[in-house]
Amino acid sequence: MIEEKKIYEDLKSIFLAGLQKVDPYIMVKDHLRLEDETLIVEAEHGRLVFDLREYDKVFVIGAGKATAKMAAALEEVLKERISEGIISVKYGHTEPLERIKIVEAGHPVPDMKSVEAADLVEKLGRKADSHTIVINLISGGGSALLVKPLTYETAHGPVSLTLEEIRLTTEALLSCGAPIEAINCIRKHLSGIKGGRLAQIIHPATGINLILSDVVGDRLDTIASGLTTGDETTYLEALDILKRYEIAKTIPDLVLQSITMGANGELPETPKKGDPVFERTHNILIGTNYLALMGACYQAQRLGYTVLLLSSQITGEAREAAKVLLGIGKDILKHGIPVKRPACIVSGGETTVTLRGNGKGGRNTELALSFLQGLESDREGTDGIYLLSAATDGNDGPTDAAGAYASSGLLEKLDGLRAEGRSMSIDGYLRNNDSYSFFDAGGALFKTGPTNTNVCDIQILIVP
Repeated sequence: MIEEKKIYEDLKSIFLAGLQKVDPYIMVKDHLRLEDETLIVEAEHGRLVFDLREYDKVFVIGAGKATAKMAAALEEVLKERISEGIISVKYGHTEPLERIKIVEAGHPVPDMKSVEAADLVEKLGRKADSHTIVINLISGGGSALLVKPLTYETAHGPVSLTLEEIRLTTEALLSCGAPIEAINCIRKHLSGIKGGRLAQIIHPATGINLILSDVVGDRLDTIASGLTTGDETTYLEALDILKRYEIAKTIPDLVLQSITMGANGELPETPKKGDPVFERTHNILIGTNYLALMGACYQAQRLGYTVLLLSSQITGEAREAAKVLLGIGKDILKHGIPVKRPACIVSGGETTVTLRGNGKGGRNTELALSFLQGLESDREGTDGIYLLSAATDGNDGPTDAAGAYASSGLLEKLDGLRAEGRSMSIDGYLRNNDSYSFFDAGGALFKTGPTNTNVCDIQILIVP
């Protein structure tokens, strides 16, 4: 019998290899370099070349959990050529910088620092002109970290949404089970900076946007709510989302009124693809979940496993995704499919959780707990299956854990806790969405601390 500790060490090693593959510092250095006075940017469809002698200023702006590491790399490349800079990061996700100012703000629910950061970014952006390069560093988390509540004119005077209205709407969206594309559709249409409006602010400057994707499918108009891309969504879609997820009556009245006015054509839409504001905008995707999974797979192979990369686009309810992964584990045990033992299945994406209780947890601990529930219901048919599900940013939802482990060995530990009189009902913890507390009691939380990167989640399934 292979020692469980060794399997846990392998799971951790494989996950960390995936993180290393999408280190934001390395990603920026791989895509951007300076040769004399020429800035060279490697893009997916070719090389972009900028003669810095043609520009008076170089500004740096940005928002996201990975932005500080990206900024550190940019400072090393450009040094004193950076005129000014301001970025917004989640509390604790910082790096020592010399020329670029950092604002730490709230995530996943924004706070006043999120508004302050947006104000500073907007002020710097409006100083840009046709002789300015604006390098924008974008990663997951930018939606909450950069908040400029929508303001518009009505027959009765100007109307402005408040931070509190944005906060309440964000909380409703995060708890209703909607995917990130739907959540960000709403965010874009309640903002004066998202949905391509940041590109409007810096126009006519040249925009170089380095983007690290935390969105399944890597849609540029969804990552950080599409700050610099043409928005493919509309107010009408936003209104439909509110109705579909039955939160139209739970959000603030002014929010619903604003989206309804937009759906009726009474408010200007977000800028769309082909708008002149994007003529000098260059969006470059530098890191994705797929790249992280490839790094994880390589490490698993080095450790001697037969490896299958299942998918980088796992979505839907975390509990349902867990059932699929467990089914694959059972097939490996019983039939040797889809790969032979010792097997390692690697997958990624971003699942969702519909909140029904008031417990503590995130999508990865919820997925792991649902997986453990399946292990417990069929102990003989699942003995020898191990799972780690974790977020690449180091924070699973509002918790300090990246995710959790699940295994038959953990079930044995739970039996001991129950024998001591502890109430460790997996069903009960799931009903209360209290997966963090469960794994905390069981000693199976996976903690990395803030990783300063963010490319969705990684699930690693091992059947030795």
